[in-house]
Amino acid sequence: MLKNSPPVTSCQEWPVLESRQQLPWPMLHPNVSQGCQGGCATCSDYNGCLSCKPRLFFVLERIGMKQIGVCLSSCPSGYYGTRYPDINKCTKCKADCDTCFNKNFCTKCKSGFYLHLGKCLDNCPEGLEANNHTMECVSIVHCEASEWSPWSPCMKKGKTCGFKRGTETRVREITQHPSAKGNLCPPTSETRKCTVQRKKCQKGERGKKGRERKRKKPNKEESKDAVPDNKGLEPSRETPEPRENKDKQQQKKRKVQDKQQKSSVDLFWGLKSS
Repeated sequence: MLKNSPPVTSCQEWPVLESRQQLPWPMLHPNVSQGCQGGCATCSDYNGCLSCKPRLFFVLERIGMKQIGVCLSSCPSGYYGTRYPDINKCTKCKADCDTCFNKNFCTKCKSGFYLHLGKCLDNCPEGLEANNHTMECVSIVHCEASEWSPWSPCMKKGKTCGFKRGTETRVREITQHPSAKGNLCPPTSETRKCTVQRKKCQKGERGKKGRERKRKKPNKEESKDAVPDNKGLEPSRETPEPRENKDKQQQKKRKVQDKQQKSSVDLFWGLKSS
């Protein structure tokens, strides 16, 4: 009970208030003192309720420089309720706590504080990080990845034949994304060089370079005939023959042909006369 206030032993019946927002203060009624309101067992003109009816919680409301007693069915936000044999009382939570279960256990902190094990902290302990959405200290989550997949077939430019060298790839998936302070995720793919398995390409599978190489590659017999063996010899330079030399050569050929023709005629007549 509040001190220095003359008690009023009986109060007129008023509806029990569910919260302090419903309190019509100051209440004016011709037959009820100004300090009384529903739910009071005893009350005062100056201090309001001095005690409450059974099962109701007694709360002290500060209005300016004075405190007013109020009786509620449950404690308002920022208070926690305690039941005693002679009174049920609402007590204010700590200054950094918005809602609490009891004096030492907060359930929601005020802005700028992080909740951890029922206490409100400026910064989270080592090994924990602040969640700015829930305003709680939570465990640090590191990235987790699955096992590597088997290596892909050795290929080059999307083909598995027609080349000698290629690359093969393997991949893995991220199974757990990290939190703000967690370890970053590793690479999800790896590539290495490989030798393409030797096999014939199906129609349309051969690479462009392979097709060009096949067109340009000559037969062994043609290459032997086309390329003379000039090993150890200096390359000869063909010089164009003068026109006079060509004329002389043609004249010699004609003379030889005339002699051959004449000898064949003489041989013919000699045989005929015999």
